[in-house]
Amino acid sequence: MKRIFLLILWLFSAYVTSACPACEKQQPKLLRGITHGTGPDSQWDYVIIVVTVVFVIITLFLSVKWLIRPNESMQNHIKTSIINH
Repeated sequence: MKRIFLLILWLFSAYVTSACPACEKQQPKLLRGITHGTGPDSQWDYVIIVVTVVFVIITLFLSVKWLIRPNESMQNHIKTSIINH
């Protein structure tokens, strides 16, 4: 039952995320078939999106890097007190 529910949910989410034919006509060539609604109002919208994506990728990379290798070697750091006990 759980598999059927997840399959239906997955199929429905794929249908909802694709753009309808009326929305595809309003989109620029780059975004056609991906999003609903009107396209970007100006070129600044693309700049804002690119800057945000770069910021998120850098943040994700540094978060994973420091989670795996925190590089804390001080003896009084809280990490060492937890590991030693």
